[in-house]
Amino acid sequence: MKSAVETISPTRVKLVVEVPFAELKPMLDQAYKTIGAQVQIPGFRKGKVPSRIIDQRVGRGAVVQEAVNEALPVFFAQAAEAEDIRAIGQPEVDVTAVPLEDGQDLEFTVETDVRPQVELPDLEGIAVEVDSVEASQEDVDERLTALRERFGSLVGVERAVEDGDFVSIDLSAAIGDEEIDSVTGVSYEVGSKNMLEGLDEALLGMAAGDTKNFTAPLAGGDHEGDDADCTVVVQSVKVRELPALDDDFAQLASEFDTLDELRADVTKQAEQAKKYEQGMQARDRLLEHLLETVDVPVPDGIVAAEVHQHLEGENRLEDDEHRAEVDESTRKALKAQFLLDAVAEKLEVRVEQPELIEYLVMSAQQYGMDPNEFAQTIDQQGQIPSIVQEVARRKALAAVLEKAAITDTAGNAVDLDALVAGDQPHDHDHDHGNDAEAAADESPADEATPDESPAAEVTPEESPADEATAAKA
Repeated sequence: MKSAVETISPTRVKLVVEVPFAELKPMLDQAYKTIGAQVQIPGFRKGKVPSRIIDQRVGRGAVVQEAVNEALPVFFAQAAEAEDIRAIGQPEVDVTAVPLEDGQDLEFTVETDVRPQVELPDLEGIAVEVDSVEASQEDVDERLTALRERFGSLVGVERAVEDGDFVSIDLSAAIGDEEIDSVTGVSYEVGSKNMLEGLDEALLGMAAGDTKNFTAPLAGGDHEGDDADCTVVVQSVKVRELPALDDDFAQLASEFDTLDELRADVTKQAEQAKKYEQGMQARDRLLEHLLETVDVPVPDGIVAAEVHQHLEGENRLEDDEHRAEVDESTRKALKAQFLLDAVAEKLEVRVEQPELIEYLVMSAQQYGMDPNEFAQTIDQQGQIPSIVQEVARRKALAAVLEKAAITDTAGNAVDLDALVAGDQPHDHDHDHGNDAEAAADESPADEATPDESPAAEVTPEESPADEATAAKA
């Protein structure tokens, strides 16, 4: 096989491939066997029909078409490897010479998007400036209030509903004469806005025993988005009473004996949270710096396909303003992917099995799925390579972050290694990462779930343009 490559743009190439008849012949022989097993010709058993009879009855062209369909992905992959082409997206194939007679060669061309070559700067000691942070008394008080709310109790009141109250309600929705849904005795925090649109506004000013009608779009089911006539009945109104901040509360809510000890620990939590925020900001600004300073071409075809798929899923294909927004975010996400892939290659990042398992468990939690079920699902979808690639991107960003020279606006050095597990405060209401890699674990530009991502390197046998995941934001 001979091949030649023509560069159309930094992200698109044209491959010209010539396949000698001798290399194609095994696939032609297989095509005769396949067709021979499918056709019924009097006087011949299935699978025993001579090639010349198949040519007479079915046609040489049909056999060649069968062989070529099998051959193209194989020879395309070989040519891409030989020319060091990393194809992505949907290739455009044009067969320019068909071997209708023995001895004739197969010739075809392929235009395909490719991963861009990324020239990286020195990744050692990149300067990153973050905001100075200090836990304020307000931060400490907010955490203490949140802790008190966890140990508060609901007490009934005889007054009109106010924002923040807890109510027990009956709720029903109907469209015309058809009742769509109804629930009774549901507890709801007024102002949380996690039920029907307009419910919070309807509840304000109501009292126990009151009934009110309002109109709201349904949030799910067969009538999702349709306006429904809703009725809410208030059964009771309660407020949350918080325990007093004293030593008794400290003993109830923690392992500490005094309020002063609890307050000191909560203060440590707030300070650690601020440090964690610095880590997140350092990660974001490091990636933004790389995106601004490194030239990363993005394939227009991949962007167009991803934008179309996104808008089609939202049924907003005609929304030009939204199209522009999605186009911009998709380009940024792809640029971040290609950039971090290049960093991972330069640093020779390897993904170990425990790291992959950790990512899968974390992702399963985000989707509210059993980790084993989640792993089986993405394996069935062929998404494991994409997940491995995503973990590699996270590790790559973490590695650069660890080498960065991070200072705050006051000129103080920021040590991300200070965020280690041993320094984590007691778990009252916080859950934070612990180092540069933990910071990079939520890398920006993530706008795709594993099966919705914009682009990835594929082989011809794979379904193009459906694999890569963006760095996790």
